[in-house]
Amino acid sequence: MADSYPSLVLNADFRPLSYFPLSLWSWQDTIKAVFLDRVNILANYEQKVHSPSIEIQLPSVIALKEYVHLDRRPAFTRFNVFLRDRFACQYCSDRRRTEELTFDHVVPRSRGGRTTWDNIVTACQGCNLVKGNRLPREVDMFPLNAPHQPSTWQLQENGRAFPPNFLHESWSDFLYWDSELES
Repeated sequence: MADSYPSLVLNADFRPLSYFPLSLWSWQDTIKAVFLDRVNILANYEQKVHSPSIEIQLPSVIALKEYVHLDRRPAFTRFNVFLRDRFACQYCSDRRRTEELTFDHVVPRSRGGRTTWDNIVTACQGCNLVKGNRLPREVDMFPLNAPHQPSTWQLQENGRAFPPNFLHESWSDFLYWDSELES
């Protein structure tokens, strides 16, 4: 049962803390937060857990009582570069699994290029090998999108395009709050 009943974690403004990966807590962490009065329960599973003195329905959606400010500038990580570029090679546009991607220095390090948001793009292994240690104009390979530092908002929006394998029905009202409502 340990991984069977995750809770969707929302910030105090009822938006997910993260879309990719989706902000989820185990049922054990959720129950602890409930008893420490750190969260509000917004929806429940039908499943219940018992102790000798209490029975509680497992929460499926919770909201933090205190607002967590998200970093205005996301961390420069390999995963965030891939997310910024939507897991697509910036040379051939093929979407790949994370383990099939690498990042490329648009201006190679041997030519003074730095490892920064403004010089790194996602590349498949084949394109990275072809480009090698050359400038884009030397091999006529230009990134589809200019490398740049994304905002946290942009990464969140990009993450929404990659739903996780498991989405409980009680989460739908909280994950896509800007989608069109049925009439």
